[in-house]
Amino acid sequence: MEATPGLRERKKQRTREAIVEAAFTLFEERGFDGTTIADIAEAAEIAPRTFFSYFPSKDDVVFHDFEEEYATIASWLREREPGTNAIDALRAGIERHVGELGAADKREERLRKRLIRENESLAAHSGYLKGKFAELLGEAVAEDLGEAPGDLRPRLVAAAAAAAIGVIEDTSDGDHSLETVDSLLVFLRGGLAALQEQGRG
Repeated sequence: MEATPGLRERKKQRTREAIVEAAFTLFEERGFDGTTIADIAEAAEIAPRTFFSYFPSKDDVVFHDFEEEYATIASWLREREPGTNAIDALRAGIERHVGELGAADKREERLRKRLIRENESLAAHSGYLKGKFAELLGEAVAEDLGEAPGDLRPRLVAAAAAAAIGVIEDTSDGDHSLETVDSLLVFLRGGLAALQEQGRG
């Protein structure tokens, strides 16, 4: 008897979670370079070819939650209340998100930061993904300023966001407090306010 779509999806999700859990356990024990896809497959009790049905590469396992996080942040920015600027909407979303993080999430994030510091390929991949988040913020800021995302001022805010995120990531262990996040957002909020004032001048 063929499994129902709901059952198939749940099975696929469990397999994906097993791959991620096995990979991070091995990364912690052996390091990123010391872990092969075959090792991960064996630990997750799947065939190596099955790994590629879920992740294009070993790098992608490290950033397995990117699509989910991107969609979440996009919803914070695109569904914000009228009159709420992009920076304040981002701050409100982060506050809710930080309150929902468990110990396992924080442990994974700390390990991910360590792996990125130790591996140039992962560092480059991380930089690319931060750029995607910055572009998302730039789109929302463009809306606040009444401009196109490709215009100079939204691009300036997006570039500043990417730089500020990079500094915070490089100087923390991944366990970001709201105080740390606020230091970033105060910087960005000030820049946005200055640009809005300039636009009214």
